[in-house]
Amino acid sequence: MLYLSAYCSLSIRIKFLVTIDGASYGTHKRGISSVFSLFNLKEKSKFWNEAVIRRDFGDLETSISDKVGVANYTKAGNIASYLKLSEVDSMYLPVPVNFIFIGFEGNGNREFKLRVEELQRWFTKIDHIFEHTRVPHISGAFTQLYKNIDDKVQQHQLPIISHINYNFSVHAIQMGGKVSSVFERAIKILARRENVSDTRDGSDAIWQVDVDMMDVLFTSLVDYLQLESAYNLFILNPKPDNKKAKYGYRRGLSDSEINFIKENKSLQGKINEAGSVPQKFPDLFKSKRPLYEKNPMAKFAWTITEDTDTVEWYNLCLDALNNLEKLYQTKDTADTIQIKVMELLNGKNVDLKLLLEKELKSGDFRGLHAECLTDTWIGKDRWAFIDLSAGPFSWGPAVGGEGVRTELSLPNVERTIGAVEEISENEAEDRLQDAIQERFSVFGDNDHQAIDILLAEIDIYELFAFKHCKGRKVKLALCEELDARMTDMKSELQSFQDEEYDESHRRKAVEALKRMENWNLFSDPNEPFQNYTVARDTFLAHLGATLWGSMRHIISPSIADGAYHYYERISFQLFLITPQKVRHIKQLPVDLQALQDGLSSLLLPSQKIIFSPYMLPLSEDPALAMAFSVARRAAAVPLLLVNGTYRKTVSSYLDSSILQHQLRRLNEHQSLKGSHAHSRSTLEIPIFWFIHGDPLLVDKHYQAKALSDMVIVVQSEESSWESNLQCNGQSLLWDLRRPIKAALAATSEHLAGLLPLHLVYSQAHEMAVEDWIWSVGCNPLSITSPGWHISRFQSDTIARSYIITSLEESIQLVNFAVRLLTKQHTSDQTYKLFRSQERELVNKYNYVVSLWRRIASVTGELRYVDAMRLLYTLEDASNEFFHYVNETKALLHPINCTKERRVQVEFDMTTIPAFLIVLGILWLVLRPRRAKPKIN
Repeated sequence: MLYLSAYCSLSIRIKFLVTIDGASYGTHKRGISSVFSLFNLKEKSKFWNEAVIRRDFGDLETSISDKVGVANYTKAGNIASYLKLSEVDSMYLPVPVNFIFIGFEGNGNREFKLRVEELQRWFTKIDHIFEHTRVPHISGAFTQLYKNIDDKVQQHQLPIISHINYNFSVHAIQMGGKVSSVFERAIKILARRENVSDTRDGSDAIWQVDVDMMDVLFTSLVDYLQLESAYNLFILNPKPDNKKAKYGYRRGLSDSEINFIKENKSLQGKINEAGSVPQKFPDLFKSKRPLYEKNPMAKFAWTITEDTDTVEWYNLCLDALNNLEKLYQTKDTADTIQIKVMELLNGKNVDLKLLLEKELKSGDFRGLHAECLTDTWIGKDRWAFIDLSAGPFSWGPAVGGEGVRTELSLPNVERTIGAVEEISENEAEDRLQDAIQERFSVFGDNDHQAIDILLAEIDIYELFAFKHCKGRKVKLALCEELDARMTDMKSELQSFQDEEYDESHRRKAVEALKRMENWNLFSDPNEPFQNYTVARDTFLAHLGATLWGSMRHIISPSIADGAYHYYERISFQLFLITPQKVRHIKQLPVDLQALQDGLSSLLLPSQKIIFSPYMLPLSEDPALAMAFSVARRAAAVPLLLVNGTYRKTVSSYLDSSILQHQLRRLNEHQSLKGSHAHSRSTLEIPIFWFIHGDPLLVDKHYQAKALSDMVIVVQSEESSWESNLQCNGQSLLWDLRRPIKAALAATSEHLAGLLPLHLVYSQAHEMAVEDWIWSVGCNPLSITSPGWHISRFQSDTIARSYIITSLEESIQLVNFAVRLLTKQHTSDQTYKLFRSQERELVNKYNYVVSLWRRIASVTGELRYVDAMRLLYTLEDASNEFFHYVNETKALLHPINCTKERRVQVEFDMTTIPAFLIVLGILWLVLRPRRAKPKIN
């Protein structure tokens, strides 16, 4: 596919019409398009015209006479127009999404209830169609993350704004009260104090909810309702427990619990001696109840579930939670922590299990750090959730970052709806008395007049009425009393207009009366519930923007610039570079089995892994040691801590560009490139893993870096490295002894272009922008957890990366072939010869189109393994069509270049006299002369 890179600047933007709940959006001038539309062409395109996709070619040949065929052929002007072929501007991949609302039926926080018309009003504003995008690479060690670059000097294998668009079909589901009660009870039971030594009232303490146990609830609900064939985003609005006002979600232990274990040797002994613990949640769903037989994709849909739809799931979950509550009721702090540790040691989180085993064995717990408390989470399957009642929390760069997660980043029912919640009669009277005391405290004993007291009373009533009387759904009795008092005050002000009062008093009274005439403080029929309506709209707008961000960051994120192809086998060549030689590779401080398991998780089910570790001591390879020394740099990094303390640290790092250049020079005769030289079915990925004693990073900020033809990883002996990231006011600590998470993130970028969850390409800025809201979950791409389990969101992104690359290259190749046909002019002489090629040309084109359609349909059903089987076929079909176009062009070329030899004589009336003169002269010269008689 070497000829593809020259054709990457295709025009790919075009208007599209989306139908959502019967309303059409866009500027497309033709009829309403289904959300299943896979292709979108220019206004005059005939991509799906039956003249192109012909079912019976023989009927077409016999129905058109040669004379008519020649006329149509020559009239078309070029072959592409004759075949009605146009370039493909964009292709659409369906993406099914479910937004599942829990606690919005009127029994959740602040008894907030979502109405159907509100969801339709706000969700149809979400951009349901947008392009797949790529983030350009940046070279050099002095540029952190993916920032703006000079795009003119970069050559992109594929366009930054892709031909492939995502077509989201959104289905909103509102769960009933039983589901809400299950989650509220689960939060109450699974919450533990973050600080085990905190004896304050529960309302003042911070609580941590076990997210692993919540994972079971979310997964079971998705499976029970058979929603696995879509991406599910849960929006929770549970009614908070007054005793556990502030809570968040965490995997593992808090810092306080870790210190408790560290200081309690007897507890460590019990944990080491204990065996396995029984599973808390058995199979919660023995039967399944589909929420709908077929996911409605044709338009925006709103479904309200009845309690009868989930009663079986509700009963099973409630029984399991009740048993769990009984288990914890009689346990003290040490017993509760022991149970939790045993769960982690016997659970499915391999990273936490390995880490706990090593720390319990060593007893120092230096590398065991608490994960961030969050109010969002990305699960291992195709679901994520937002809890609007939890938190709020914050995370992101400590200094100099953008798009950081703050306490105001997520919509908050308490802050918006609760801020305008109607107060009671007693509260209203208390606030009025407070306002009176505050206002009249400025008056002295003898320095006030009656008119001044009256004006001060008016000010108090005016302010109180605007805050607590206007826009109320239920009128306060106090407001009605104040309305009557205002009538009496008007009479009192009118009495000040008598001559007995001085001019200043009369002027103040007149101004106050004019001011009161324009008031309608206690009843405004034209704007009922204005404050409450504005608050709801503000909340829903913020929620819609947050959900749109989830689609851009976790469902269909941007990927790194490049072409990422599907290979049946992935060969990971791990080069472990150590200062000194050791006897056996297993003696190195690297968990090879955990690393191999993590690398295997990056592969699709249809791919096979080849894992080949090698050991390269620097002491035995002077050239490699020189390359390492040349690439090693030191930098003075300014660091501003979250507490405001400034610190300058000198950190050692490897310059990735220099190191890459040196390694290439050392391996000129070896295969270090990312693609296999002799097979399209195997991809080789060299991973250079440098093991060093002192703290060492890559490009000043990273533990691992993905390059064009290799991955670089560094490992050192520092267990608590203070990074430039923070979480809830505390610096995030990295364990530089275990860079598996960073290595998997860098390898996934090299393999399929995956980027950190906070990065996405912005067309408005023409660069990558950051939004740290969704940098959560125990996956390699988040910062709030050291976990490295690949989520189904990420594995699907890897699969789509392969699919989009193949589709993109196929579109480019077909479009280039169409442009070649556009340059081939039609004539009478080439008609018969082209007719011999036409059948096969159209068949090959139709075959490519059918593969596009098939791949898009299978991908929309999230059957990525089935789509992978079609990629090689699509590549071959596209090449065959392109080569056949070239053959047709070569076949017609001699005829187009042949010129007919003709003698053309032009006749002009002005030449007649010249011809006559010439003829006359010739006649005079050549006329026969009369013979003279011979006279003897």
